[in-house]
Amino acid sequence: MQISPARYRTIAIGALVALSAIIVTGAAVRLTNSGLGCDDWPNCNSRSLIDVSSKHAAIEQVNRLFTGIVGVAVIAAVLGSIWRVPRRRDLTWLSVWLVIGVVANAVLGGISVLVDLHPIAVQGHMLLSMMLITAGTILVRRAGEPDGVPRRRTVTQPTERLVWLHFVIVSIAIVTGTVVTGAGPHAGDENAERLDIAIPAAARLHGVTVLTAIAIALLIAWRLRSVASDRRALQTPLARWIGVGLAQAALGYIQYFSDVPELLVGIHVLGATLVMIATTFLLLDTRRAVPDEAVARPDGLPSRPAVV
Repeated sequence: MQISPARYRTIAIGALVALSAIIVTGAAVRLTNSGLGCDDWPNCNSRSLIDVSSKHAAIEQVNRLFTGIVGVAVIAAVLGSIWRVPRRRDLTWLSVWLVIGVVANAVLGGISVLVDLHPIAVQGHMLLSMMLITAGTILVRRAGEPDGVPRRRTVTQPTERLVWLHFVIVSIAIVTGTVVTGAGPHAGDENAERLDIAIPAAARLHGVTVLTAIAIALLIAWRLRSVASDRRALQTPLARWIGVGLAQAALGYIQYFSDVPELLVGIHVLGATLVMIATTFLLLDTRRAVPDEAVARPDGLPSRPAVV
């Protein structure tokens, strides 16, 4: 069996969509207090593998079903990388890491249930999911790159450093967001333990990291005004990030001052996933698979950036 590069990229996009969907369905489990709807793992309970006798159990079972769909999607990415013509080792390794990550996250999800949704376990579950989003985004980008063309830096080094700093700060903002979740009211079960942190303090910490990420994005935008090559490479992905980032920040403040209603929290979780995708694409756009003649120095003259 053989598949084309374009078909494989479609498979990679499908894997990324599935990885994003499982984050949203996982949030639905937590927001409906269904985290212990199934109090065992891999069985739903001590009596049966599948149990939909209650609303909470049914919601948790749907989430576990989505885990199976995600598993199929990432396995398809591995098989597709093998059948892709021409075959590329980087795509195979990336897809294999997705499978490993999904299996690890399924195990961590099971541990979360067995420790009665301890917030540290739930945090780890979410953070690993975000790592998988980053890996899935990289797979989509790599799958769309031409074969045999080396990746080269397409921006000046100061801009690349700023984008890396932005990626790190966004990652920290994701972590602080899970701290807010761990201290907040939506634990996944009414009796689940909460982090011993004041919610306002956790929210302020998260807000500072989010605003810092936005400030760095605006600093990058200001720099793009004076460096033409950087502007060509990053203007579009940066504009997308600023749009998504500002919307996510506004939603965060709205949900906080409206007593964190479940629907807004669910949308905020989806927004965090989109922010992570946009952040990863922005970083990836600092180095692209482009031929020599497509890369220019800031003064417009041809250049040969270092191959990576």
